[in-house]
Amino acid sequence: MDQLTPIRRQYLDVKRRYPHAIVFFRLGDFYETFDDDAELCSRELDITLTSKPMGKGLRVPLAGIPYHAVDGYIAKLIAKGYKVALCEQMSDPATTKGIVDRKVVRVVTPGTVIEGNLLDERANNYLACLAPARRAGRAGGGDPWQGDAGFAYVDISTGEFVAGALTQEQAAAELARIRPAEVLVPDGADPPPWLDASMHVTRVEPLWFDSDLATVTVQEHFRVASPEAFGIDRASPAVPACGAVLMYLRENQSASVALVSSIRAHRAAEYVGLDAHTMRNLELFTSGRDLRRDGSLLATLDLTNTSMGARLLRRRLGQPLVDIAAIERRLDAVAYCHESALRRARLSGMLREMPDVERLVGRIVAGSAQPRELVALRRGLELIPRLRDALSDQQTPPLRLAERGPEGEVGAGPGESVPSFDPRIAEIAARQRPCDDVAAAIAQAIDGDPGATLDAGNVVRPGFSEELDHLRLITRDVRRFVAELEAGERERTGIKSLKVGYNRVFGYYIEISKANAALAPEHYERRQSLVNAERYATPQLREYESQILTAKDRAAEIETAIFRQVCAQVAAAAAHVLATAAAVAELDVACGLAEAAARYNYVRPSLDGGDAIEVRDGRHPMVERSLAAGAFVPNDTRLSSGDAQIGIVTGPNMAGKSTYLRQVAVIVLMAQCGSFVPASAAAIGVVDRVFTRVGAGDDLTSGQSTFMVEMIETSAILHNATARSLVILDEIGRGTSTYDGMAIARAVVEYLHNRPGLQAKTLFATHYHELVDLAAHLPRVRNFNVAVAEEHGRIVFLRRIVPGGADRSYGVHVAELAGLPKAVVQRAREVLLELETDGREHAGAARATESPQLSLFAATPPDDGLRRDLAGIDVDAMTPLDAMRVLYELRDRARSGAGQAYGP
Repeated sequence: MDQLTPIRRQYLDVKRRYPHAIVFFRLGDFYETFDDDAELCSRELDITLTSKPMGKGLRVPLAGIPYHAVDGYIAKLIAKGYKVALCEQMSDPATTKGIVDRKVVRVVTPGTVIEGNLLDERANNYLACLAPARRAGRAGGGDPWQGDAGFAYVDISTGEFVAGALTQEQAAAELARIRPAEVLVPDGADPPPWLDASMHVTRVEPLWFDSDLATVTVQEHFRVASPEAFGIDRASPAVPACGAVLMYLRENQSASVALVSSIRAHRAAEYVGLDAHTMRNLELFTSGRDLRRDGSLLATLDLTNTSMGARLLRRRLGQPLVDIAAIERRLDAVAYCHESALRRARLSGMLREMPDVERLVGRIVAGSAQPRELVALRRGLELIPRLRDALSDQQTPPLRLAERGPEGEVGAGPGESVPSFDPRIAEIAARQRPCDDVAAAIAQAIDGDPGATLDAGNVVRPGFSEELDHLRLITRDVRRFVAELEAGERERTGIKSLKVGYNRVFGYYIEISKANAALAPEHYERRQSLVNAERYATPQLREYESQILTAKDRAAEIETAIFRQVCAQVAAAAAHVLATAAAVAELDVACGLAEAAARYNYVRPSLDGGDAIEVRDGRHPMVERSLAAGAFVPNDTRLSSGDAQIGIVTGPNMAGKSTYLRQVAVIVLMAQCGSFVPASAAAIGVVDRVFTRVGAGDDLTSGQSTFMVEMIETSAILHNATARSLVILDEIGRGTSTYDGMAIARAVVEYLHNRPGLQAKTLFATHYHELVDLAAHLPRVRNFNVAVAEEHGRIVFLRRIVPGGADRSYGVHVAELAGLPKAVVQRAREVLLELETDGREHAGAARATESPQLSLFAATPPDDGLRRDLAGIDVDAMTPLDAMRVLYELRDRARSGAGQAYGP
């Protein structure tokens, strides 16, 4: 160590304290990285790798980036899951003797980002934590993740903090919903097997998960006597998760932890249960295989005007409610905005001017806000009274607003007059409390058009600080001062050639030519002799020089102090401002959903505690948006646990079965989120969970086949569904042999129908047409099919769901529509005819021998199709040529066994 340079020793000391982070070490105008960090940055950021001597015989790898471009490089590293420790210069190199003091001011990790340019403004950035159940212990064998897990997540850019004890299934679903940027788990324990392998996992100090330490951490941070103040049991594994989150924030983003002022207890029973498969299958947040936002339900409904509203809408779509009263309050707000296009336009116009108040406050509390962000916050807060006025009912006499209590609550008593509000919007309007004191503090101190940074100056409003105004006058009027001083000294001395100048070596001076040197006053002090002139200084000039040289630094100090003081005032009112921002976000969501309802012709659903789902002219909101106006074919739905519990939907591929199934589930979820729905009418008996088994895919990482994945997901549905659940099953059993698949599909339907206490409302799409016979044996099963018209050997999808079962799949027709070579299609038709003929003969033989396997479903008599076709011939409308053609076709059919409709 003695042979290393001082900079090298200082760097190694920092790196020892932050071994898991890439250290950005400030050296002048650059952030430098060394050793392995330099090689990593060179590779990941595509920057030049060099080297530098840093001790006797020592040359170390080096890679640097300009300080002004650091955010872009940090963003790239964070996106790849790395952590970055910013080590700043804490003293001025120009005035520091020896090595400059340096300190890590913050560690940027994927879950602790607060910089606006590093975040998606329309989505939360969550840091999550998973804690093994207390009873699992830390030492010894066994799986520490058996039982409930402590679960907590925080968005430090907004202050949202949620925690609870969740089952493995619930925790996996929550992780899929919030998609945290970073997940904390105790070091030494493997992450739980149900944790998505694609998520960034950070292993932290196991001691942080100690229940007693975590309890103290929570109590000290929130200044409460017990976690039970937030509805969290002291013995809950949620407490260690909360403690670990707070400790992690203290270590990496200590300034931001102050924004976290409360914990919201997560209660799974308050929300509709949605697992990761269901959210993906219904395309709530992403669509298609490319997992893009475009085409998702979120993208369809997101007509919000603010970032805060967009984030709230996303949270609501992932957590539909089961409480009818709470849902109705949301629908009331949407209805209020929906009934008047003029009102909606006025509100939207103001909301578009609203900045991201939540994240602005977060950055102010963290001490990383810039002057223009304070101005943006002020302008946003000044919009609040205008929004309240726009929501007021001008036809009603004003009410008296009571004096506010310590938490800003409204009670009875004297106060200022304020307008009353429509009952549908009153609760949201009441929570939009004016923050006049915060806005006034910013307006009084901060200039309306400040510099982009503190260093740029012009931050504090003129007139706010007399000393600052004087210093600014000095720095701005140097030329005027020099000119006035020069003119005054010329007049006083009578030397017309006298000049006042400046250089970096001697500072300000008075210059007199050699010829006039004898006329210099006695109080002039010689500073420098030149060939043709003498340079002097005066006490007045030295004093002013000192003022000029220090005025800029002193002005910067005063501006910084005033700026920090205003930020502290805002931070002190953060809870009040954030509560108001939350109400604005709710108004924005209501306004956005109302706009979607008006634009796309949605209606308000009615909700009740019954067991029926009835939708008239329902439409799939995303598919409808992808088609021309009016092109989507609406369909009715009626499901009820009491009678029409299970709907079996048959029909050809591409006819719209899957779209129909999903649209029913999406409409139910939209209604329980508090949104209007795409239908002409909808009555929804609230559901507790929505399950979907849609699509097929291998799980290669765990070695599970398509069929195994299908069976695992189906098993989870059958074990967890209740009588209040909605189940969507698409093609169960198709991953194995035909008879095995049919047997499993039938057994699943029977289980859903007959299991006491289950009886979940179910839509089951299948190509096993034999399943339609179940309606004759199970009283709550109904058959539906997608209507198809056949014209000249080609099929036309009518997209209509009609009662009854389909008897054909039209698979070859769909293959033809898909563009398979004609030779392949023709050969498929020939093979199909052979298989159908063999199938009929085999079925007849099976009936004759009473084979138990082939008699599982009743077979259709082989001549039923012929009888139906003959009965459908319109003889009176036939010409002789038509009659001859039909006779030939009948003959050919009798020979081949193929069936088709006949007629002119």
